[in-house]
Amino acid sequence: MNRNESLYSLAHAGVVDLAIVGGGATGLGVALDAALRGYSVALMESHDFAGGTSSRSTKLLHGGVRYLAQGNVSLVREALHERQSILAIAPHLAAPLSFVMPAYAWWKLPFYTIGLKLYDLLAGRAGLGATEWLSRRETAQALPGVQVRGLHGGVKYWDAQFDDARLALAIARTARAAGANVLNHVKVANLQALEGQSDGAKWALDWQNQKGVEQGVLRAKCVVNAAGVWVDDVLAKVKGHVPTRRMVTPSQGVHLVVDRRFLAGKSALLVPKTTDGRVLFAVPWLGSLILGTTDTVRDDAPREPLPLEEEIDFILREAAHVLADAPQRADVRSVWVGLRPLVSPSSQKATRSISREHTTVVSDQGLVTVTGGKWTTYRAMATDVMAQIESARLLSSNPVVQTDEHQLVGSGQSSGSDLTEAPGLHLFGDQAPAVSACAGSDKPLALGLNEAMVRYAVRSEFALTVEDVLARRWRALFLDARVALAIAPRVAEIITEETGQDADLLNFQKLCQQYVLNDRRV
Repeated sequence: MNRNESLYSLAHAGVVDLAIVGGGATGLGVALDAALRGYSVALMESHDFAGGTSSRSTKLLHGGVRYLAQGNVSLVREALHERQSILAIAPHLAAPLSFVMPAYAWWKLPFYTIGLKLYDLLAGRAGLGATEWLSRRETAQALPGVQVRGLHGGVKYWDAQFDDARLALAIARTARAAGANVLNHVKVANLQALEGQSDGAKWALDWQNQKGVEQGVLRAKCVVNAAGVWVDDVLAKVKGHVPTRRMVTPSQGVHLVVDRRFLAGKSALLVPKTTDGRVLFAVPWLGSLILGTTDTVRDDAPREPLPLEEEIDFILREAAHVLADAPQRADVRSVWVGLRPLVSPSSQKATRSISREHTTVVSDQGLVTVTGGKWTTYRAMATDVMAQIESARLLSSNPVVQTDEHQLVGSGQSSGSDLTEAPGLHLFGDQAPAVSACAGSDKPLALGLNEAMVRYAVRSEFALTVEDVLARRWRALFLDARVALAIAPRVAEIITEETGQDADLLNFQKLCQQYVLNDRRV
């Protein structure tokens, strides 16, 4: 089904069982779960799939070592189980990753080890490797580039990493294959509760195609508001809704990308407690090194948030404490900012202490709002949403499908990918032959991307704009904003050749400037 067919289906759908607003990890997870149960599903995302928070994570699938320190054992246990599920259903987009905590005080070695042994115990059979106590020499070997002055040793443990935007895309494609109509660049303008409809419709949603002139009204038996950090904005579009307080407290996380030479090994570095009590990661990812992250409360939720200068300084300063060759501002190839949709507490507190568990609220009219949580638990969140929908009898109960065993598009290969290495054709999994069959497989662009991959992104991966391709189908903008800027004109030409429509090059060129640190003025 191409985009025109999807829009036609949306316009002539009659009444669908489930309408989903928001195409991030949570919304897409719900769409897949519902479609596999046999419900008719329509999902609308106003921008691109994973265009917000879901493409701006630290790229880690983890149980949450710091949540264990906070005593949230149930969240850690659930996340460790879900980590294993994602590794099983998307081996081309997720892979185990070893972490090393360097210790610059002797007493921290047994302290770290005890906590991480408990982490292993909670993982049980889902564990990826045993925690090890490393000597000073072994720590330096595992982390080439770590500061050895004052180093006493380290502790090695295991978690996992992934390509967040491409995993969201795989979920979207799998949901479509299961029968869901998933559409990016389609905005829901208004929602209105209906009463007394003979066909069972409880909601009417006004929608508009953001990349064309099509618009219409979708009628649904149930609506899921899965807009992440923007769930309150969706609620504001509900006619007659009077908000009492905001459901979400946005928390800003900043990430800097530098060359792998600053930490050349295949292990990630974790500082569990920085000078202000936060966590610092240095994660090898797609041939580069991610430094992050911050945790700064905001009272707004812009589509493209900018980092504060103090956040940039914090990451570089803390990295300088543990890396022998400290990265400078000029070394930063890309900087991106994500907003975490943390469930608002009843009283003000630092966002790092707010629970990362999700919240699902079901209104009397049958509007289901889900927010909070984290990428690792997207599938469990979707299962919970569907369970609450059926429990509230918003939809008749259908047979449950075990989504933790349902393979995602591209997963049909014998071995997984190495996500620490540079991006390439392997990220498409068993779709690689179809990609190579497109024209331009012998015409490289940059960062592992070739012209065939751009054509495939348009034909099979819902891409409509340069940003869709270079930010999320391929992670060029997140790896090196200047390189993304350089190849953008050719990518725009290919998209226009494929679609006959403008590829929004100018807006992408402006966006690139926000990801180039040296050009920033805040």
